[in-house]
Amino acid sequence: MQPTETIWFNGKLVPWDQAQTHVLSHAIHYGSSIFEGIRSYQTATGIAIFRLQDHIKRLFDSAKIYRMPLDYSQQQIVRACKELLSANQLTNAYIRPFAFFGYGSIGVSPKQCPLEVSIAAFEWGAYLGEDSIEQGVDTAVSSWNRVAPNTLPSAAKAGGNYLSSQLIVEEYQRHGYQEAIALDARGFVSEGSGQNIFMVKDNKLITPPSTAAILTGLTRDSVFKLAQTMDLTVQEADISRESLYLADELFFTGTATEIVPIRSVDGLTIGSGRAGNITKQLQQAFFGLFSGETEDQWGWLDYL
Repeated sequence: MQPTETIWFNGKLVPWDQAQTHVLSHAIHYGSSIFEGIRSYQTATGIAIFRLQDHIKRLFDSAKIYRMPLDYSQQQIVRACKELLSANQLTNAYIRPFAFFGYGSIGVSPKQCPLEVSIAAFEWGAYLGEDSIEQGVDTAVSSWNRVAPNTLPSAAKAGGNYLSSQLIVEEYQRHGYQEAIALDARGFVSEGSGQNIFMVKDNKLITPPSTAAILTGLTRDSVFKLAQTMDLTVQEADISRESLYLADELFFTGTATEIVPIRSVDGLTIGSGRAGNITKQLQQAFFGLFSGETEDQWGWLDYL
């Protein structure tokens, strides 16, 4: 992580090293935080933040689920994200708005703790490696399942949820993989440690439904809409583990990940072992939003 000059913290730009909280903050002990990951791009017509409004809406949705009373409006947070990018002269950046319960009580209930709100931004390259977009990644199915329904709400992008991802990450790294695929409590495919997954079979796109303990990603939604413009059929359906092995193509999607092909699962090569034709078409359409080759007919690019 490359430090920048400032972080937006509780309504003010403060020096990076001074954006601090107490070690007894509620979030440190109980994972009581919510956050978003957002990317900005240098486009042909200026610096643009991808789906900023949608990300901030989801931040507020997560706050509602966890009963976090945010003292700022969605538009105030939107403006703060732009202000932070400009203040730090960032272009291709990763933006992390987050809210957490701070110092006030050591009890499980956060009601006596102040709600802190912060935004950090910094330059960040390809999440799974610079060659992952073209070459793809090797994966394995994790031994750790995602949470069961009515335990932790997967619709909220909450810090505590990512303890599951931490276990998955540490397992696949120990075994030499670049990512992993988690199953849900029923044994069907859920998602990666921090990405949604798509399968291509007989020229159809299939992805797990929201009931498979996934966070319904905004890049996932973008792929849905881009695929429709290409007359590709997209289906939400349960995917069995063995179906992964027999897929024509597999790929991950996510804000940090973008669109990355999966070249193997559990040591079995998927398709040609690199990006397939449909994956390439979707990558071209996605990255074309920032080069100007794809029309932004949805208003996804929010310019500074």
